[in-house]
Amino acid sequence: MQESTELWVDRGNYRQTRIVRRELPELGEGQVRVAIDMFGLTANNVSYAVAGDMIGYWGFYPAEGEWGKVPVWGCADVVESKCPELPVGERLWGFLPMASHVDLQPGKIRDDQFVDVAEHRQALPHLYNGYRRTGAEPEFLRQMEVERCLLFPLFITSYVLYDRLLDNAFFGAAQVVIGSVSSKTGFGLAEMLHGDPEVKQRIIGLTSPANVEFVDSLGCCDQVVVYGEETRIDASLPTAYVDMAGDVGLTRSLHQHLGDNMVESCTVGLTHWEQGGDPGELPGAKPEFFFAPAQIAKREQDWGPGVAMARAGEASAGVAAKIKGEMAVEWTRDVDGLQALWLNMLDNKVSPRKGQMVSLAG
Repeated sequence: MQESTELWVDRGNYRQTRIVRRELPELGEGQVRVAIDMFGLTANNVSYAVAGDMIGYWGFYPAEGEWGKVPVWGCADVVESKCPELPVGERLWGFLPMASHVDLQPGKIRDDQFVDVAEHRQALPHLYNGYRRTGAEPEFLRQMEVERCLLFPLFITSYVLYDRLLDNAFFGAAQVVIGSVSSKTGFGLAEMLHGDPEVKQRIIGLTSPANVEFVDSLGCCDQVVVYGEETRIDASLPTAYVDMAGDVGLTRSLHQHLGDNMVESCTVGLTHWEQGGDPGELPGAKPEFFFAPAQIAKREQDWGPGVAMARAGEASAGVAAKIKGEMAVEWTRDVDGLQALWLNMLDNKVSPRKGQMVSLAG
């Protein structure tokens, strides 16, 4: 009988974790069992936990009682199959748990992808139910597995944010302020805006003193501002705020400084999750939580099926290739190390210059 090693997280106290080793049940008809070869761990996964009930992230891989499995993006290999179209040895990329193994229920199978059609996943955001069959993909993508696990999901969100700003003519803003710009989604957005010659808006990045040098090295912000010095931002200009941090105090400070010139305010990430909460009544645009699948669904209507994700993937590959030399990849290869890494990620103790990859394959 095969055993799975998993890291579970208390849904009410993210610092409380539990290492679980369990025997896997007999594979059901039509299912495949995959061994998870590698996955990336970023601040984005912290956001999945914090927004787990609101968006439904806890529902993809249910645990027991108060426990949950935080989803990650990774690569896996089919090691057992009761699905004729997906033989043993098939390589996949997609949404997985922090674990060594997991069972999937493939449906809508094509040469390059399939959808997990398990009943408990059908009410969840469909974007996360798709799995790529990497053997059918271009060679350059197969050579970018680490970047794909670490960066592509974040840069896809960056692209959707970029596209939403374009789609809405920047909400009339003359400048874009990006909170926690050192986060991968943050600097991905800054890079896409900076790299578009049609974008005339100023790009302002907010970050901590420790990350100023890193942000400056990327060269994609017109101004870098340290937390606590928000009054350095020109309050006379209409401003769109894209918040990767989820820090209510920061949001409140910016809205009060900019007043009615805060023409757009959206929260994307929750890297400063302990500073979250309700900001209350604020001047300017009402802060809203950004949900990438909604913008993708809109573009599916505008452009046709698959076009938005194809453009997002192309943009992601471009940014990933550009910053590849700026990021050192570190590997964690045991569940105890993963447990420690998760706590460091919660406490923002991981340098933005480092990409954290995990393998529990043993």
